[in-house]
Amino acid sequence: MVGTISRRTMLKAGGSVAVGASMLPFVNVLSANAARGDVLVAVSGQTVNSLDLHRTGTNRPSYQIAVNCYDRLVKFGIKELEDGTKSYDYATIEPDLAESWTTSEDGKTITFILRDDAVFQDGSKVTAEDVKWSFDRAVSVGGFPTVQMKAGGFVRPDQFEAVDEKTFVVKLDFPSKLALPDLAVPVPFVLNSKVAKAHATTDDPWAMEYVHKNTIGSGPFKVIRWDPGEQLVYERNDNWTGGTPAAIKRLILREVPSPATRRALIERGDVQISFDIPNKDAKELAEEEGINVFSTPVENAIHVVGLNYNFEPFQDPNVRKAVAYAIPYEEIYQTAAYGRGRPMWGGEANSDSIAWPQPSPYVTDLDKAKELLAASAFPDGFEVPFSIDLDQVNWMEPTALLIIENLAKLGIKATLEKIPGASWRTASLVEKRLPLHLENFGGWLNYPDYYFFWAYQDGHLFNSSNYKNEEIEALVEATLHAPVDDPDYAPKIKRMIEIAFEDLPRIPLYQPSLNVASNGADGYVYWFHRQLDARPLQVG
Repeated sequence: MVGTISRRTMLKAGGSVAVGASMLPFVNVLSANAARGDVLVAVSGQTVNSLDLHRTGTNRPSYQIAVNCYDRLVKFGIKELEDGTKSYDYATIEPDLAESWTTSEDGKTITFILRDDAVFQDGSKVTAEDVKWSFDRAVSVGGFPTVQMKAGGFVRPDQFEAVDEKTFVVKLDFPSKLALPDLAVPVPFVLNSKVAKAHATTDDPWAMEYVHKNTIGSGPFKVIRWDPGEQLVYERNDNWTGGTPAAIKRLILREVPSPATRRALIERGDVQISFDIPNKDAKELAEEEGINVFSTPVENAIHVVGLNYNFEPFQDPNVRKAVAYAIPYEEIYQTAAYGRGRPMWGGEANSDSIAWPQPSPYVTDLDKAKELLAASAFPDGFEVPFSIDLDQVNWMEPTALLIIENLAKLGIKATLEKIPGASWRTASLVEKRLPLHLENFGGWLNYPDYYFFWAYQDGHLFNSSNYKNEEIEALVEATLHAPVDDPDYAPKIKRMIEIAFEDLPRIPLYQPSLNVASNGADGYVYWFHRQLDARPLQVG
């Protein structure tokens, strides 16, 4: 991973649009200008649509609640990069709720011993029974959480046992390189099962409706207010015993759709953090005094064009390849990414590399695109909606418009369709109903087989293209849990990549960077889940 930071020490003097925090349409929260030293205000263009990551349709911005309000058995460490910025450390797994663990010789049984001092936000003790109930929930509710648990080999409630109050045992069907790191991602968070059961019903045995609107964890923060589409307010959980108490008492996260407004707020110092800022702003704000900009390439992530196999023209391989050759890659990279991240086109065909992500062999070649479309079952073109997410409009809209312009040169009429952020995940990933769309997936565990597990396997959440290939299915199954030093591992990964670039359900564009600006805040740490970790933040 590479991180870059531009540091400035003097407050910028004047010049920006006069938009203060008090002008934002929110009520009954502490204004940023009046914030005490233990209150931090952040802005984001993303919409939180649930407080429960396990709920069907919960979007990526909502993952932050699982990160900030709940604990897991284990967690990834934190490391300092060469430039002084901080990042999570995938190579280091540390205790969280579990003070220790042991793995059997055959790698199939992991025994965890819980900390004595771990308590939930209501002060009640965290027990192994709470862990079992939470794991049972994660593997049973279906959708994203259940598939994520499956990646680590956790598929059934009978694999989990609360031996006593402090001892929790996991029994795997087979040893897996993903088992332990999969317990450090946001999904296997531990809930207060006593509170959850009190709000469960026959129709809602996992208390999905209650946890959708309430936090019941043992993490460093709790949500004290959530106004959907406007703001989320975290307050420090003073019962938390999992580490050094957070420096801030409260984090106010305001949803501000306009990038221009968010930029004005961070420039004036009316807010301390602007999260996930556009690449253009990252490039320009890095030159302004008083503002720190963190840009970190997102590991195992690619911005792609999704071609839905349920749409008849995209069932034709010549059509898919025609689209790939029609994409103006370099123009997109400069216009939408402002040269930040890594290009993912123009790679070597049939490369021996198993590094992932890696560039596809496709380049911009309109003549070749026209030849391929002429050889297809749709030589005269067709009409198709091109869908984008309004929460990601800063990169999606310019990208889509540039592609639409080039597709028109082939006779393909694509019409831009903008979908609200709160509905995007359901439309693109749950219902998988978008014929042509932009998508982004970043694999939490840094292996190519893990990326393919999520994005190329039939029915899995990030396979927004409804793609199915029997050989891919078999290759993912064979590699997902295998050690990387297995002699069959590399050849099978190489074959997976070859098939992906031949079948093209997803056309890679570029590897994105996560950009965060701060003005009066310290302690930012980059995380693979691409959400704001409130624990190390402080007003500075």
